[in-house]
Amino acid sequence: MPDIINALFVFMLACFLGFEVIRRVSPLLHTPLMSLTNALDAISVVGAILLVGEGKSTFTTVLGTLGIIAATSNIVGGFIITDRMLKMFKSSRPAGPSAGK
Repeated sequence: MPDIINALFVFMLACFLGFEVIRRVSPLLHTPLMSLTNALDAISVVGAILLVGEGKSTFTTVLGTLGIIAATSNIVGGFIITDRMLKMFKSSRPAGPSAGK
């Protein structure tokens, strides 16, 4: 039982610190930060797949499956948002020889 309490404490602390860090980020850094969170979520997906693959108990399988779903949806959403932000910086003028004049 103490392991669960310690794990919940670490989880709550990580959620609080993550929220505070993300909240204070400059808007200019959101795209690089989103790329970093996509990489971290990919690590979470691999960890959750390993957890589900062990199949030690039904509880860990359910938590691992929920972890896979949550991290995968976060990765997909991150790529969609990053793509949308990068499109904002593209020029609306057609590229060609007359574009440089």
